[in-house]
Amino acid sequence: MILGDSLTAGLGIEKSQSFPSLLQERLDAEGLRYEVVNAGVSGDTTAGGLRRFEWATEGNVDVLVIALGGNDGLRGLPVAETRRNLAQIIERAQQRGIRVILAGMEAPPNYGEQYTSEFRQTFSDLAKQYNVTFVPFLLEGVAGVPALNTADGIHPNPEGARVVERNIWKALEPVLHERTR
Repeated sequence: MILGDSLTAGLGIEKSQSFPSLLQERLDAEGLRYEVVNAGVSGDTTAGGLRRFEWATEGNVDVLVIALGGNDGLRGLPVAETRRNLAQIIERAQQRGIRVILAGMEAPPNYGEQYTSEFRQTFSDLAKQYNVTFVPFLLEGVAGVPALNTADGIHPNPEGARVVERNIWKALEPVLHERTR
């Protein structure tokens, strides 16, 4: 399950080109019998992800990738609020025995260095605190690269989604192999 926002949903590209769909293709090719559920909602914040956590994770969820926070940063929401929401999502997942992968996000620089630094640090701090697998930046290698983004400069195009898929795969693959042993 990938709990995310428009970056997960694949805004501006075909659903089949979104990084969750590409992860499913890779899983199938690797012979790993998992179904990727794209729980990406455009515009969602960490508060929205927390609100929909229970129904989104109904059923048999083995691994939860949390790919939220981009809209919190874009809106300049308080870092403490983002931290609290993410912590609650992680705690709820862990209470249910779900392995968590937390994908970090960056805030735009227009809120100042202190905000962007605290925002960035929140993700790594939570990963350490809860001992979860960590992807330092979901959009590593994609953010700020015009050739890998749609015209809005924010959302990955099909080629950018492939880079994001590889970013997540590096963290996901070892977790899946642990679970299948």
